[in-house]
Amino acid sequence: MVATSEMAVEKPLSKGVDQQVPAVEVQHLEMAYGSYVVMRDINFKVEKSEILIIMGGSGCGKSTLLKYLIGLREVTKGDILFFGKSFPRASETEKEEIQRSFGVLYQGGALWSDMTLAENIALPLEQYTKLSHQEISEIASLKLALVGLKGFEDFYPSEISGGMKKRAGLARAIALDPAILFFDEPSAGLDPLTSRRLDDLILRIRDSLGTTVVVVTHELASIFTIADNSIFLDAETKTVIAQGNPKDLIQNGPEKVRTFLARGEEKPKN
Repeated sequence: MVATSEMAVEKPLSKGVDQQVPAVEVQHLEMAYGSYVVMRDINFKVEKSEILIIMGGSGCGKSTLLKYLIGLREVTKGDILFFGKSFPRASETEKEEIQRSFGVLYQGGALWSDMTLAENIALPLEQYTKLSHQEISEIASLKLALVGLKGFEDFYPSEISGGMKKRAGLARAIALDPAILFFDEPSAGLDPLTSRRLDDLILRIRDSLGTTVVVVTHELASIFTIADNSIFLDAETKTVIAQGNPKDLIQNGPEKVRTFLARGEEKPKN
């Protein structure tokens, strides 16, 4: 029997919750390093199956916010809720359950260099499921095929291109059929054509799996191609100064946001 994504793992985070509850909700979050405040009073929501872009100038705290969202930094002020459940106030067991419903793609792909692509993808399946070796192998092949890497199961990261590493990292991020996918600068280091293919892949995964997606990026082409919604972090005021679809913000947003979105020769795609 051919393995399907349904074999991977139950999604405990979104199962049985009110369909009107946002997938992610951030309430009055403060980000700080000791006494130094990076951002304060951050508030936003991400609806189910929505793609949200976190954008802003260099050094504004985009990647730091992502670390708070996925639990790499401890929340000391404010709250982060996933499908109505507070992550900072959860028990350690509950936090682990919530994190199992995340998929994360880091800038470099974060693949283990001494493992094949199939072995990299198998890691979360081996850790969080009781599937057989054969089932895990079949799912790894299916995930690689989904990102356009069919036949590359036995390749090592050093044997593939940067764009392929990003896709392989994405295959691992979706190994457990996550309810929410997080991306940290997915287009960094990629040429425009490869970047566009990755954008199309993100859209296809969202549309086919119904996954909620949160992306940190400053790449205009990606912002206008994939965003349903966005927030703009401002380093000067240390808070969110605009929210909305980038195609609306470039026309009606604050001047700083309009300037950011209109820079260069990039134009929003209709």
